[in-house]
This record gives sequence, structure tokens and C-alpha cells, in this order.
Amino acid sequence: MTPPRLEAQVYQAILERRPAQIVPRLKEILAKPDPALGYTKGELRFYLGWAQEVAGDHAAAQESWRQARSEQEPFLKQQPENFGLIGDLALTNMGLGDKVAALAQSERAMAVVPIKKDALVGPAPIEIFARVAAQGGEPDRAIAALEKLLSIPYAGPLPENVPLTPALLRLDPMFDPLRNDPRFQELAASPAPK
Repeated sequence: MTPPRLEAQVYQAILERRPAQIVPRLKEILAKPDPALGYTKGELRFYLGWAQEVAGDHAAAQESWRQARSEQEPFLKQQPENFGLIGDLALTNMGLGDKVAALAQSERAMAVVPIKKDALVGPAPIEIFARVAAQGGEPDRAIAALEKLLSIPYAGPLPENVPLTPALLRLDPMFDPLRNDPRFQELAASPAPK
């Protein structure tokens, strides 16, 4: 399992759009990864790619995401129902520009753990889908998913299991493609749910 504090630090650096501080730490950990990390090694490598992309190093991000995908895929064969792994792979493929695979994987994750089956964790794959749809130029689908997520309590798929909030929507760079959409602006400006 990825150390939760590290994931939180990475996400914080990305939200602040100052990821350069965390990239060397991730590289150091990934240079000699703990075998106990299992599939989360690929998750850490996804985060490295995301931090590199936000820092403006597109080539390094692409390389990190290619490595992440090659690390994640063998685990998926062993754990085909692991919705967290499927979601990680969806985000990784989106980073690599493979929209078709990313959407298919995010939809698969939603099918593995639907809200009807698990009201707390079931929405997490919907968040992954919203992120993939936002990045993949599917604003209508992304906004519909975000509207649903902002209306329910859930355990988010990113660090500390924090669900999306209007404040996070305003900060998270994955939603940058939606910034000029009035529907997104309304969601991001809405008061936090009580």
C-alpha cells in the first residue's frame, strides 16, 4: 500500500501547482521501491507523471505513465476486480492520451463496485470517470458525474479518501479543461455540502 501521507503530500503539491518539490522524493522511492507496494508502485508512478505534467515536463510525464501502465497491467491480470487498480490504470491511460481505454476502464471500475453495492466506496469510480471525462474532452459526461458526486457523501479514490468538494474542483488541475464551462463554474462556486 502506498504510504497515505506521501500520497497526500503529492496531491497537495499538485493542488498548489508546485509539484517540483515532490518529484525528487517520488523518484527516490521509485528507484528502490519496497516490494510490499505491489500494484501501488504503479499508482505512485502515476502520481509522479501527474506531478511532472503539472510542472510542465510533458516528456518525463509520458515516460512515467508508460512505466506505470507496464507495472499496473500484470497486476490487473491477477486482480481483475480491483476497482482501485482499474481506476489507476484509467487515469494512467488518460495521461497517455488513450481516451478509449481510459473511458472503458473507468466504466469497468464503476461496474465492479456500483453505488447500489457499496454506497461509501461505489462513488469513487465515478470520480475517476469524471476525471477521465474531463481530461478526455467529454464535458457533459464529466459534469453529470460531478453533479452526482457533489450531492452524496463518499470515500474518494485519491489520498485520505477525501471526496471532491467545490473547493477541490477549483484547485485540481485535472479539471482545468472544464474551467470555462458555466456549469462547472457553478459547481465549483457552490457551497460545500453539510
